[in-house]
Amino acid sequence: MKLLRFKTGDMKKNGVLVGGDIIEISQPILEASELSLEDLNSQESYSFQEVEILTPVEPTKVVCVGLNYRDHAEELNMEIPDEPVLFLKPPTTIIGQGDSIIYPSQSHQVDYEAELAVVIGKNAHKVSLEDAFEFITGYTILNDISARDLQKKDGQWTRAKSFDTFCPIGPWIETELDPGNQNISLQLNGELKQNSNTQNMIFSVEELVSFISNIMTLKPGDIIATGTPPGVGPMQVGDIVEVEVEGIGVLKNYLNG
Repeated sequence: MKLLRFKTGDMKKNGVLVGGDIIEISQPILEASELSLEDLNSQESYSFQEVEILTPVEPTKVVCVGLNYRDHAEELNMEIPDEPVLFLKPPTTIIGQGDSIIYPSQSHQVDYEAELAVVIGKNAHKVSLEDAFEFITGYTILNDISARDLQKKDGQWTRAKSFDTFCPIGPWIETELDPGNQNISLQLNGELKQNSNTQNMIFSVEELVSFISNIMTLKPGDIIATGTPPGVGPMQVGDIVEVEVEGIGVLKNYLNG
């Protein structure tokens, strides 16, 4: 089931994607995964032309994982990490489907990074590996935009990863997905730049939920960005970047100055 948030007129609403239509629901988006098609029969529907797609959640934090694809580590000639390497993006980085990424004047190299994102559905504190999937509502797509020159200059990653608009997510949450075996790719102006499969992740989704929740409590709507495959590279003002994750869809954004 694909769950999304959208805006029609001045009203923000929650919905389910059924075929090519958006069916409005009254339930909070993180509590709607148990809905059946019968529950939706009498609800109002909208076409994509009628609405503005919003970010699927409004997280308190985005927890990102660095170097979590074996093929990416091989590309960089780096050793496989023993534990997940973590960093945070603030909520102010978040934008949605079709929104513009703003190229900051402080940087001269802004890179794309295609990622599968985990959406947390309830408070997760010291979760065991075996129980990890109970705390996941579903999965969405994320582009971990990075000011690569500033990342290299600073050594630590906070400034490079935290500019406003540096975390496109969306367009919706897919609740039924095997996160351990999905193709993930990125196209820049229609040219394929990244192409891998989540089978190449070093640390699985359940390992990440357990590891992170034993450090910090994950709140409903929080995002875990699970790392990027090989092929990351720079973008220029005017570029169109599209991230596709099999089973979810395509997240499309534009780069503006």
